[in-house]
Amino acid sequence: MITRFALFEGSIKTGRTDAFRSAVTERLVPLWRQFPGNTDVRVMFGEERDEGAPEFPLILAITYPDKTAMAGALESAARNESREVTGEIVAEFFDGRIHHHVTEANEYTG
Repeated sequence: MITRFALFEGSIKTGRTDAFRSAVTERLVPLWRQFPGNTDVRVMFGEERDEGAPEFPLILAITYPDKTAMAGALESAARNESREVTGEIVAEFFDGRIHHHVTEANEYTG
């Protein structure tokens, strides 16, 4: 299983946190959930961080069974639409950059 993270590194424009979170929840989450092949969509809004740590007001994590499924999702119409909507939301609410990381999951229980 792999997870592709979108890390929103930066800050939300002053006084716009609630509006940013609402825009993400109402406009982007439905699109992200439509990405074909995903097994899990997690949206995490930053609440606290260590002193001096970079600010991540949003971390998106979408999990897929494998890289083939992820590649299909990245070519989908829902992904293309989400990129347009993300651009609108970023322009209105966010100062920073977005970068992506793909991880392989390993679980150890017990």
